[in-house]
Amino acid sequence: RNARRLWFAITWPSAILTLIFGTWLVLLIPGYLQQVFMLVKLGFVLLLYLYHFACHRIYQQLQTGIVKYTSQQLRVWNEVSTVFLIAIVFLIVLKNTLSMFWGLVGLIIFTLALLLAIRIYKRIREKS
Repeated sequence: RNARRLWFAITWPSAILTLIFGTWLVLLIPGYLQQVFMLVKLGFVLLLYLYHFACHRIYQQLQTGIVKYTSQQLRVWNEVSTVFLIAIVFLIVLKNTLSMFWGLVGLIIFTLALLLAIRIYKRIREKS
């Protein structure tokens, strides 16, 4: 019941509002589509929407009692959106090519640190 409320009262409206405001921004400033950072950002946004639809499928499966993933797999899957969101923010803040390179290096390091933290948490949880 709480998952349903969270999914349909927060997650879906947020996705729809993001699509509306993002489209509005591109219509107001179409020159953004000529800039590499914006095209890469829109690629990550597309991946984020694909992730959202995949999460919706998992949500529907869980609602019908179908569990295809372990808690560890779901924990890692949950962090995929964090990586996408950080990549999107990096692209906006670090618009030039050199900064984008270092932003990508930072994103890779962040992703590896996140995966390491999940693994460490799993070991600690298994010991207790």
